[in-house]
Amino acid sequence: MSNYLAIPTVTAALQRILQEAIQIDIDGTRVTTNRPSSTGGATPERGVNLYLYQTTPNPMWQSNADVRSRSPMGRDNKQSRTAWDLNYLISFYGNDMELEPQRILGSVIRSLNDRSVLDKQSIAKTIADETFPYLVSSDLDQQVEQIIFTPLNLSLEDLSKIWSVFFQTPYALSLAYKASVVIVEGDAMTQKPLPVSSRSLVALPFGYRPQIDRVLSQAGPTEPIVTDSTLMIQGKHLKGQLTLVRIGEVEVTPKKVSENQIILSLKSVPEDALIPGVQSLQVIHQIPKKPRNVVPVYGAGATEAEQMATNSDNSSEDKSYPALESNAAPFILRPTVVKGTVSKLQGRDEDVRSAKIKVRVNLKVGKKQRVVLLLNEKTLENPRAYVFEAPPRRTDKTLVTIPVEKIKPGEYLVRLQVDGASSILTLDTDPNSKTFQWYKEPRILVR
Repeated sequence: MSNYLAIPTVTAALQRILQEAIQIDIDGTRVTTNRPSSTGGATPERGVNLYLYQTTPNPMWQSNADVRSRSPMGRDNKQSRTAWDLNYLISFYGNDMELEPQRILGSVIRSLNDRSVLDKQSIAKTIADETFPYLVSSDLDQQVEQIIFTPLNLSLEDLSKIWSVFFQTPYALSLAYKASVVIVEGDAMTQKPLPVSSRSLVALPFGYRPQIDRVLSQAGPTEPIVTDSTLMIQGKHLKGQLTLVRIGEVEVTPKKVSENQIILSLKSVPEDALIPGVQSLQVIHQIPKKPRNVVPVYGAGATEAEQMATNSDNSSEDKSYPALESNAAPFILRPTVVKGTVSKLQGRDEDVRSAKIKVRVNLKVGKKQRVVLLLNEKTLENPRAYVFEAPPRRTDKTLVTIPVEKIKPGEYLVRLQVDGASSILTLDTDPNSKTFQWYKEPRILVR
């Protein structure tokens, strides 16, 4: 979920993506976000105008996103969420004699095809961009649901209807795209007491339940999270009498705890509890409890049965109240490629090869997780890039075998993508090396 700045953040991020693309292809072009006007001053002389002309509730997500709980009187008492689709009109301007609008159109289509998913890194860069100071409080980069750009198949009649709302504005070459889905979360939330679990004099107010706002790497908000990273868990009411962090089915004691932040090293978490991809995390407050008052019955007047009952009551007493649990917050855990090998190589006398590439990572990959192998040729002369999807697996394992076909012989950098979380390439950090600051590992050789 995200706050009220989610919609303008999507527009600004889309503007940055298009600006980066078209300024390389067609010099002097720019991307504006104005309402098309007959005066001509609102649109660029050469470039793209991006205009959000309609927002509609997302029918697929709306029933699940608008979650409300009701009190006995029928009043809403929980924070609401709404799911939206954003419809953009993208118009192209320039010298028709030199086909500039059409050239820019092609550049935009190619860019949105290559970057159809608005990734968290692009969102984070947009929020940090000084061009958009009003987006500094946006938290769209914490939204779990992906935002995907898809073209809208509008007829000429549909486009005419859209342009008709712009009074006396001449039509420009245009296409329409949809950004889906954007989850906007409300601010209003009333307190709801916890149910009574036992007769006790201890009150546990709902307002002091731990709440996680975001989980990020201590190295920086845009830095990837791997198994040896240190997490910063930010939120409210995070410090309890006994604070634990639950990851998967394991609870660990964090290194440092304050009201608004917890520092946790993932090295303290057993690797068996971690999975590559989206990982869930919760903050747990254990509340100590004193044993109930049981008057011991000892002495000559006490029977053996009475003494045994007394000992049983004292020894079986639960030492803690039910724990207070925070909301579940996700973070993306990147796998690390340990080794890549090539086997069953075929086609040595041909221009291309077929083989099986085995990639071992440091975490167990679930049998139902989607795995993709990414290969980039390590050369400066027309480098090749390949994408191969791994076949279904019967068990969870750290070793994944991917068949590859029609691949050019050469040296390749290897990445494994698990449910969208890609492994990281290492850089050459030797300043005396010819490949200083180039990616160097992990790699394989296809002969």
